[in-house]
Amino acid sequence: MVNRKNILYLFDVDGTLTKPRQIISEDLKLFLLNHVKPEVAIGLVSGSDYSKIVEQMDGEDITNQFDYVFCENGVMQYQQGELKNTQSILNHAGERTLQRVINFALGYMSNIELPAKRGNFVEFRSSMINICPVGRSCNQNERDQFSQFDNQHNIRSKFVEALQNEFKDTDLKFALGGQISVDVFPKGWDKTYCLKHVADGNFKEIHFFGDKTMPGGNDYEIYSDERTIGHKVSSPQDTKEQIKKLLSIL
Repeated sequence: MVNRKNILYLFDVDGTLTKPRQIISEDLKLFLLNHVKPEVAIGLVSGSDYSKIVEQMDGEDITNQFDYVFCENGVMQYQQGELKNTQSILNHAGERTLQRVINFALGYMSNIELPAKRGNFVEFRSSMINICPVGRSCNQNERDQFSQFDNQHNIRSKFVEALQNEFKDTDLKFALGGQISVDVFPKGWDKTYCLKHVADGNFKEIHFFGDKTMPGGNDYEIYSDERTIGHKVSSPQDTKEQIKKLLSIL
């Protein structure tokens, strides 16, 4: 690794390195570890918690081979499976504000009619809240069904707009998360948060690869940040092809 370029590649997970909530393919896994990591430093930055990232990276052994692992939009930093830095949305925003958000979200979702609704509509994480109209306990078929319905009817975009209007008196932000949910986090706790943790690396370039790079998507801030070179991808295969061109890998 001593001959690696002083460059960092940061990757979103869902839709970038894996299909939503799926496990990384063996082909892409080997490509990243055998061809990309010897050339540049590599890191993960996801809205998910650590356990979900480990699952999608096909185990802790693979996850630990990334130079950086940032969970929950980068606010939680892990290294070799050990938590190094974290923040608490509860301590930051307070119980009263978070209950207002949860109560409003549950009331709003109760008035949405979808092709299916399952369980786990609100997931309270350390540094963010994840709200899911279809319910995170949906199966893959129901997830895909909701995603198609959402693309047609803008369910989540309208939800984000309603949340922004309702809580304009707070410093909370609302963004599309992954394929089926909405992320709630304090302003500044988007994925750009991880950049302060890599500043001491003095990287010549920091490249970010993500699929939710449009305004309102949870990759937008880091994708458009002046400290990064953003790459919009459409799939894990597209991510691989863009990297091959950047690194001139045949």
